[in-house]
Amino acid sequence: MISYQVNVAYNTFQVFSSGKPGADELVLPNMAVLFDRVLLDMEELFEFPPYHKALREPFDYYIFGQNYIRPLIDFSNSYVGNISLFYEMEQKLQQGHNIVLISNHQSEADPAVIALLLESANTRIAENLIYVAGDRVLTDPLCKPFSMGRNLICVYSKKHMLDAPELIEMKRKANTRSLKEMALLLRGGSQIVWIAPSGGRDRPDPVTEEWHPVKAYAVQFFVYSMDNHRGQAPFDASSVDNMRRLAEHSGAPGHIYPLALLCYDIMPPPRQVEKEIGERRVVSFSGVGLSVAPEISFSDIASAFENPEEAREAYTQALYDSVNEQYNVLKSAIHGKLGLQASIPSVSLSQPGN
Repeated sequence: MISYQVNVAYNTFQVFSSGKPGADELVLPNMAVLFDRVLLDMEELFEFPPYHKALREPFDYYIFGQNYIRPLIDFSNSYVGNISLFYEMEQKLQQGHNIVLISNHQSEADPAVIALLLESANTRIAENLIYVAGDRVLTDPLCKPFSMGRNLICVYSKKHMLDAPELIEMKRKANTRSLKEMALLLRGGSQIVWIAPSGGRDRPDPVTEEWHPVKAYAVQFFVYSMDNHRGQAPFDASSVDNMRRLAEHSGAPGHIYPLALLCYDIMPPPRQVEKEIGERRVVSFSGVGLSVAPEISFSDIASAFENPEEAREAYTQALYDSVNEQYNVLKSAIHGKLGLQASIPSVSLSQPGN
């Protein structure tokens, strides 16, 4: 418990140091609520089902997460790329279509960052987005209250599949149940799902110290196989392909969009992947970015290949390339201080309402 107290104390200092007007009035109630929710879960352990719907009452965990992360975002230095595509997505959702967002993953704060950047203009997406979430954000006491406020498909990540060999079969069966839940959701239509097919958070390059969407470990969505761990592409092709096939076979029209996130300064992960639960959280006040590019059609890319495996790899690479291009634009706008002038023909930046 001491480590969590240190985390919270440091986070409090960072928000106070941000210079944000009224920071003390924002942060102290948030910290008190966080302590209360962590202690409550220790007394009455909450277990996540394969599909978890955000808990909004009697306590609104979604609003709690928004209120906690909001003071960490410098909205004056934050940007959204291609906002018109988010409006396009909302129209498709209203028509019963399914949307899949293939994204990089930077921090545990990603869901709140996405929702905060979209809450003014695209409330439907902000509140209804379903996140494919690894087991660590479901078991870490400090992370659980935030996870409880999001719609989640809960899976065991491949990178931790072998941590406890005696649990491999249990984890495999749990992932199969999650796959069935996902299929049922998509069958009903009007669902929007976020997945990071790198299987983990971005880490800085050990030589250049530059952050960018990188290959981590594959989620292998959803069934783990010792013989199917390729790990060659920046995104895992089997994860992308499974999501594509789920969307295509749902019975409702499906669309896959590449999404880029830049928000690591808000809550960067440890430099190395850790096995133990309870990592130290370091937060700061920073600008953040979110961008989406037009949907990418698998059939358009696959038509150039006779080999289905090559088609899947090419499709995955096309998604990654788009995410990387968008990420570089966001990096130029936020860290390069170019602001809206960082826009390029394929990525038009605007600033979110706050």
